[in-house]
Amino acid sequence: MRHLLTGFEFTQDEYLDILDTAAAMKKDPKKYAHVLEGKSGAIMFEKPSLRTRTTFELAFYRLGGHGVYLDLQNGELGKRETIGDYSRNLCRWVDSLVGRVFSQRTLEELAQYGSVPVINALSDMYHPAQAMADYLTVREHLGKLQGVKLCYMGDGNNVTNSLLVAGAILGVNVDCCVPEGCGPDVQVFAKASEIAKEHGCQLRVFNDPKAVRADVLYTDTWVSMGDNTPLDSVKKKYMPYQINDALVASSGAQIVMHCLPAHRNYEITDEVMDGNKSVVFDEAENRLHIHMSVLSKLIKA
Repeated sequence: MRHLLTGFEFTQDEYLDILDTAAAMKKDPKKYAHVLEGKSGAIMFEKPSLRTRTTFELAFYRLGGHGVYLDLQNGELGKRETIGDYSRNLCRWVDSLVGRVFSQRTLEELAQYGSVPVINALSDMYHPAQAMADYLTVREHLGKLQGVKLCYMGDGNNVTNSLLVAGAILGVNVDCCVPEGCGPDVQVFAKASEIAKEHGCQLRVFNDPKAVRADVLYTDTWVSMGDNTPLDSVKKKYMPYQINDALVASSGAQIVMHCLPAHRNYEITDEVMDGNKSVVFDEAENRLHIHMSVLSKLIKA
Protein backbone atom coordinates (compact mmCIF):
# COMPACT_ATOMS: atom_id res chain seq x y z
CA MET A 1 0.00 0.00 0.00
CA ARG A 2 1.34 3.40 -0.98
CA HIS A 3 0.43 6.87 0.28
CA LEU A 4 1.00 10.35 -1.15
CA LEU A 5 1.76 12.36 1.98
CA THR A 6 4.82 14.45 1.11
CA GLY A 7 5.91 13.66 -2.46
CA PHE A 8 9.17 12.15 -1.20
CA GLU A 9 7.56 8.70 -1.48
CA PHE A 10 8.15 8.28 -5.21
CA THR A 11 11.20 7.77 -7.43
CA GLN A 12 11.88 9.72 -10.60
CA ASP A 13 10.57 6.84 -12.71
CA GLU A 14 7.38 6.75 -10.64
CA TYR A 15 6.90 10.51 -10.98
CA LEU A 16 7.35 10.28 -14.72
CA ASP A 17 4.89 7.38 -14.85
CA ILE A 18 2.31 9.50 -13.00
CA LEU A 19 2.86 12.38 -15.42
CA ASP A 20 2.76 10.11 -18.47
CA THR A 21 -0.44 8.46 -17.29
CA ALA A 22 -2.02 11.86 -16.60
CA ALA A 23 -1.12 12.98 -20.11
CA ALA A 24 -2.65 9.81 -21.58
CA MET A 25 -5.81 10.27 -19.51
CA LYS A 26 -6.06 13.86 -20.70
CA LYS A 27 -5.79 12.77 -24.31
CA ASP A 28 -8.27 9.88 -24.14
CA PRO A 29 -10.27 9.91 -20.87
CA LYS A 30 -12.85 7.39 -22.08
CA LYS A 31 -10.16 4.71 -22.24
CA TYR A 32 -9.88 4.85 -18.44
CA ALA A 33 -13.59 5.05 -17.61
CA HIS A 34 -13.65 1.73 -15.70
CA VAL A 35 -10.26 1.81 -13.95
CA LEU A 36 -11.82 2.39 -10.50
CA GLU A 37 -15.18 0.78 -11.13
CA GLY A 38 -16.70 -0.19 -7.78
CA LYS A 39 -14.07 1.79 -5.83
CA SER A 40 -14.63 4.81 -3.61
CA GLY A 41 -12.87 7.45 -1.59
CA ALA A 42 -13.59 9.83 1.27
CA ILE A 43 -12.74 13.41 0.31
CA MET A 44 -12.19 15.17 3.65
CA PHE A 45 -11.77 18.95 3.61
CA GLU A 46 -11.01 21.13 6.62
CA LYS A 47 -10.37 24.06 4.26
CA PRO A 48 -12.45 25.62 1.48
CA SER A 49 -11.65 24.65 -2.09
CA LEU A 50 -12.63 25.17 -5.70
CA ARG A 51 -10.05 23.32 -7.80
CA THR A 52 -9.07 20.54 -5.41
CA ARG A 53 -12.57 19.45 -4.46
CA THR A 54 -13.95 19.69 -7.99
CA THR A 55 -11.08 17.83 -9.59
CA PHE A 56 -10.92 15.02 -7.04
CA GLU A 57 -14.67 14.42 -7.27
CA LEU A 58 -14.50 14.43 -11.07
CA ALA A 59 -11.40 12.23 -11.03
CA PHE A 60 -13.28 9.49 -9.17
CA TYR A 61 -16.25 9.90 -11.49
CA ARG A 62 -14.21 9.78 -14.70
CA LEU A 63 -12.46 6.61 -13.52
CA GLY A 64 -15.75 4.91 -12.73
CA GLY A 65 -15.47 5.29 -8.96
CA HIS A 66 -17.22 7.45 -6.41
CA GLY A 67 -15.87 10.17 -4.13
CA VAL A 68 -17.81 10.99 -0.95
CA TYR A 69 -17.25 14.61 0.10
CA LEU A 70 -17.00 15.18 3.86
CA ASP A 71 -17.16 18.84 4.89
CA LEU A 72 -14.95 19.24 7.96
CA GLN A 73 -14.62 23.02 7.89
CA ASN A 74 -16.09 23.25 11.39
CA GLY A 75 -12.90 21.63 12.59
CA GLU A 76 -14.39 18.53 14.16
CA LEU A 77 -11.78 16.11 12.80
CA GLY A 78 -10.03 14.74 15.87
CA LYS A 79 -12.44 16.41 18.31
CA ARG A 80 -15.71 14.47 18.22
CA GLU A 81 -13.69 11.27 17.95
CA THR A 82 -9.99 10.57 17.56
CA ILE A 83 -8.37 10.77 14.14
CA GLY A 84 -7.40 7.12 14.55
CA ASP A 85 -11.01 6.04 15.10
CA TYR A 86 -12.14 8.29 12.25
CA SER A 87 -9.66 6.56 9.95
CA ARG A 88 -10.55 3.05 11.15
CA ASN A 89 -14.23 3.69 10.47
CA LEU A 90 -13.76 5.16 7.01
CA CYS A 91 -11.40 2.39 5.94
CA ARG A 92 -14.21 -0.15 6.47
CA TRP A 93 -16.23 1.60 3.76
CA VAL A 94 -13.92 3.30 1.26
CA ASP A 95 -10.81 2.46 -0.73
CA SER A 96 -8.89 5.71 -0.18
CA LEU A 97 -8.75 8.81 1.98
CA VAL A 98 -8.16 12.24 0.41
CA GLY A 99 -7.43 14.97 2.94
CA ARG A 100 -7.18 18.75 2.66
CA VAL A 101 -6.15 19.58 6.21
CA PHE A 102 -4.55 22.18 8.43
CA SER A 103 -1.88 19.91 9.87
CA GLN A 104 0.43 17.42 8.17
CA ARG A 105 0.19 15.36 11.34
CA THR A 106 -3.51 14.73 10.63
CA LEU A 107 -2.65 12.96 7.37
CA GLU A 108 0.09 10.97 9.06
CA GLU A 109 -2.36 9.77 11.71
CA LEU A 110 -4.95 8.86 9.09
CA ALA A 111 -2.29 6.73 7.38
CA GLN A 112 -0.97 5.30 10.65
CA TYR A 113 -4.32 3.96 11.81
CA GLY A 114 -5.96 3.29 8.45
CA SER A 115 -5.73 0.47 5.95
CA VAL A 116 -6.19 2.33 2.63
CA PRO A 117 -4.05 4.84 0.72
CA VAL A 118 -4.04 8.41 2.05
CA ILE A 119 -3.59 11.25 -0.42
CA ASN A 120 -2.49 14.73 0.62
CA ALA A 121 -4.78 17.26 -1.05
CA LEU A 122 -2.99 20.07 0.87
CA SER A 123 -1.55 20.45 4.34
CA ASP A 124 0.44 23.12 6.12
CA MET A 125 3.65 21.47 4.87
CA TYR A 126 2.99 20.05 1.42
CA HIS A 127 0.78 20.21 -1.66
CA PRO A 128 2.24 17.32 -3.67
CA ALA A 129 -0.47 16.75 -6.29
CA GLN A 130 -0.39 20.47 -7.09
CA ALA A 131 3.33 20.23 -7.83
CA MET A 132 2.74 17.21 -10.07
CA ALA A 133 0.15 19.17 -12.04
CA ASP A 134 2.57 22.08 -12.23
CA TYR A 135 5.36 20.01 -13.71
CA LEU A 136 2.98 18.30 -16.13
CA THR A 137 2.10 21.81 -17.33
CA VAL A 138 5.75 22.82 -17.62
CA ARG A 139 6.49 19.74 -19.70
CA GLU A 140 3.52 20.40 -21.97
CA HIS A 141 4.70 23.93 -22.73
CA LEU A 142 8.49 23.56 -22.70
CA GLY A 143 8.77 19.99 -23.94
CA LYS A 144 11.01 18.83 -21.11
CA LEU A 145 11.69 18.97 -17.36
CA GLN A 146 15.32 17.97 -16.96
CA GLY A 147 17.42 21.13 -16.78
CA VAL A 148 14.48 23.56 -16.80
CA LYS A 149 14.84 26.46 -14.35
CA LEU A 150 11.80 27.41 -12.30
CA CYS A 151 11.82 30.36 -9.93
CA TYR A 152 9.23 30.67 -7.18
CA MET A 153 8.57 34.25 -6.06
CA GLY A 154 7.09 35.42 -2.75
CA ASP A 155 6.40 33.61 0.49
CA GLY A 156 7.84 30.15 1.13
CA ASN A 157 4.95 27.82 1.94
CA ASN A 158 3.52 24.35 1.35
CA VAL A 159 3.46 24.89 -2.43
CA THR A 160 7.09 26.02 -2.38
CA ASN A 161 8.07 22.91 -0.42
CA SER A 162 6.34 20.63 -2.92
CA LEU A 163 7.84 22.40 -5.93
CA LEU A 164 11.26 21.76 -4.40
CA VAL A 165 10.54 18.09 -3.64
CA ALA A 166 9.05 17.24 -7.04
CA GLY A 167 11.54 19.45 -8.88
CA ALA A 168 14.52 17.74 -7.25
CA ILE A 169 13.19 14.31 -8.17
CA LEU A 170 12.38 15.33 -11.75
CA GLY A 171 15.69 17.11 -12.41
CA VAL A 172 14.34 20.68 -12.41
CA ASN A 173 16.48 23.56 -11.14
CA VAL A 174 14.29 25.31 -8.58
CA ASP A 175 15.06 28.78 -7.23
CA CYS A 176 13.13 30.45 -4.42
CA CYS A 177 13.35 34.24 -4.49
CA VAL A 178 11.81 35.31 -1.20
CA PRO A 179 12.14 38.05 1.44
CA GLU A 180 14.65 37.43 4.21
CA GLY A 181 13.24 34.92 6.68
CA CYS A 182 10.37 33.84 4.40
CA GLY A 183 11.94 30.83 2.74
CA PRO A 184 10.76 27.22 2.45
CA ASP A 185 10.97 24.72 5.29
CA VAL A 186 14.67 24.21 6.11
CA GLN A 187 14.44 20.43 6.56
CA VAL A 188 12.46 19.96 3.36
CA PHE A 189 14.96 22.08 1.45
CA ALA A 190 17.93 20.12 2.84
CA LYS A 191 16.42 16.73 2.00
CA ALA A 192 15.33 17.85 -1.45
CA SER A 193 18.78 19.33 -2.15
CA GLU A 194 20.41 15.95 -1.57
CA ILE A 195 17.99 14.35 -4.02
CA ALA A 196 18.63 17.15 -6.53
CA LYS A 197 22.34 16.25 -6.60
CA GLU A 198 21.42 12.72 -7.67
CA HIS A 199 19.40 14.05 -10.60
CA GLY A 200 21.82 16.70 -11.85
CA CYS A 201 19.90 19.79 -10.75
CA GLN A 202 20.23 22.51 -8.11
CA LEU A 203 17.96 24.16 -5.57
CA ARG A 204 18.61 27.69 -4.32
CA VAL A 205 17.11 30.30 -2.00
CA PHE A 206 17.97 33.98 -2.42
CA ASN A 207 16.45 37.41 -1.76
CA ASP A 208 17.23 39.67 -4.74
CA PRO A 209 14.51 39.82 -7.44
CA LYS A 210 17.00 41.47 -9.79
CA ALA A 211 18.97 38.21 -9.81
CA VAL A 212 16.06 36.13 -11.14
CA ARG A 213 16.73 34.29 -14.39
CA ALA A 214 14.30 31.49 -15.19
CA ASP A 215 12.36 29.60 -17.79
CA VAL A 216 9.34 29.50 -15.49
CA LEU A 217 8.14 32.11 -13.01
CA TYR A 218 5.80 30.86 -10.30
CA THR A 219 3.98 32.57 -7.46
CA ASP A 220 1.30 32.05 -4.83
CA THR A 221 -0.63 34.30 -2.48
CA TRP A 222 1.46 36.17 0.10
CA VAL A 223 -0.82 35.05 2.95
CA SER A 224 -1.58 31.35 3.29
CA MET A 225 -5.12 30.03 3.57
CA GLY A 226 -6.34 30.22 7.15
CA ASP A 227 -4.09 33.17 7.95
CA ASN A 228 -6.26 36.25 8.47
CA THR A 229 -3.42 38.73 8.04
CA PRO A 230 -4.63 41.54 5.72
CA LEU A 231 -2.78 41.52 2.41
CA ASP A 232 -2.14 45.25 2.56
CA SER A 233 -0.23 44.81 5.82
CA VAL A 234 2.41 42.66 4.08
CA LYS A 235 2.38 44.52 0.77
CA LYS A 236 5.55 46.50 1.48
CA LYS A 237 7.51 43.33 2.22
CA TYR A 238 6.35 41.33 -0.77
CA MET A 239 5.71 43.89 -3.51
CA PRO A 240 9.32 43.68 -4.79
CA TYR A 241 8.59 40.00 -5.51
CA GLN A 242 5.47 40.65 -7.58
CA ILE A 243 5.37 38.97 -10.99
CA ASN A 244 4.81 41.82 -13.44
CA ASP A 245 5.77 42.65 -17.00
CA ALA A 246 9.16 44.03 -15.94
CA LEU A 247 10.12 40.85 -14.06
CA VAL A 248 8.91 38.60 -16.88
CA ALA A 249 11.08 40.55 -19.32
CA SER A 250 14.21 40.75 -17.15
CA SER A 251 14.04 37.09 -16.08
CA GLY A 252 13.68 35.72 -19.59
CA ALA A 253 10.74 33.58 -18.50
CA GLN A 254 8.88 31.62 -21.17
CA ILE A 255 5.83 30.82 -19.03
CA VAL A 256 4.24 32.10 -15.82
CA MET A 257 2.37 30.01 -13.23
CA HIS A 258 0.15 30.51 -10.17
CA CYS A 259 -1.51 27.71 -8.20
CA LEU A 260 -4.59 29.89 -7.49
CA PRO A 261 -6.61 31.48 -6.04
CA ALA A 262 -4.81 34.67 -7.04
CA HIS A 263 -4.96 38.09 -5.49
CA ARG A 264 -4.63 40.02 -8.71
CA ASN A 265 -2.30 43.01 -8.71
CA TYR A 266 -0.71 41.83 -5.49
CA GLU A 267 1.51 38.79 -6.17
CA ILE A 268 0.78 38.90 -9.91
CA THR A 269 -0.55 41.64 -12.19
CA ASP A 270 -3.57 41.37 -14.42
CA GLU A 271 -1.36 41.98 -17.45
CA VAL A 272 0.77 38.93 -16.70
CA MET A 273 -1.97 36.61 -15.49
CA ASP A 274 -4.06 37.32 -18.57
CA GLY A 275 -1.06 37.60 -20.89
CA ASN A 276 0.27 35.25 -23.53
CA LYS A 277 2.88 33.69 -21.22
CA SER A 278 0.39 32.74 -18.54
CA VAL A 279 -0.40 29.02 -18.26
CA VAL A 280 -2.34 29.46 -15.03
CA PHE A 281 -5.56 27.89 -16.27
CA ASP A 282 -3.78 25.04 -18.07
CA GLU A 283 -2.18 24.36 -14.70
CA ALA A 284 -5.59 24.35 -13.01
CA GLU A 285 -7.02 21.97 -15.62
CA ASN A 286 -4.12 19.57 -15.15
CA ARG A 287 -5.08 19.10 -11.50
CA LEU A 288 -7.91 16.86 -12.78
CA HIS A 289 -5.65 14.65 -14.87
CA ILE A 290 -3.00 14.33 -12.16
CA HIS A 291 -5.64 13.40 -9.58
CA MET A 292 -6.98 10.74 -11.95
CA SER A 293 -3.47 9.38 -12.43
CA VAL A 294 -2.60 9.35 -8.72
CA LEU A 295 -5.88 7.65 -7.76
CA SER A 296 -5.34 5.01 -10.43
CA LYS A 297 -1.85 4.27 -9.13
CA LEU A 298 -2.64 4.11 -5.42
CA ILE A 299 -6.03 2.41 -5.22
CA LYS A 300 -5.85 -1.33 -5.66
CA ALA A 301 -7.81 -2.61 -8.64
